[in-house]
Amino acid sequence: MSRPRFHLAFPVSDLGEARSFFGGLLGCDEGRSAPRWVDFDFFGHQISAHLRDDEEGEPPLNSVDGDRVPTRHFGLILVWSDWELLRAKLVQGDARFVIDPKIRFVGQPGEQATMFVAGPSGNVLEFKAFRSESDIFAT
Repeated sequence: MSRPRFHLAFPVSDLGEARSFFGGLLGCDEGRSAPRWVDFDFFGHQISAHLRDDEEGEPPLNSVDGDRVPTRHFGLILVWSDWELLRAKLVQGDARFVIDPKIRFVGQPGEQATMFVAGPSGNVLEFKAFRSESDIFAT
């Protein structure tokens, strides 16, 4: 393995919805699965959708640059041109945006393209991009 990869397990209420969203809309290849879970290749990282038996409440929100950001979310930092391609794919695929695609912190350290998408079972994904890698941790 040439670089560390993250693994994330997250709850879903319907594996079919997870397969449709991650495999269909996002184009993630499916890995191993069992009756109660399925792995996906999430842009080179392993994520696992696990069935949950109970309903969870709405996640809390935090204010970030004027938006109400779900505190529980995961995602990727993409190259700017890849972010633009994914944005177009999600718009065309009628993805449900929690926060529409936008440029955040304009003219400030950490300026970034960002968008939040509602995934299956209330999971929220953020996809972001920076003009330069040095901007990722800019203060």
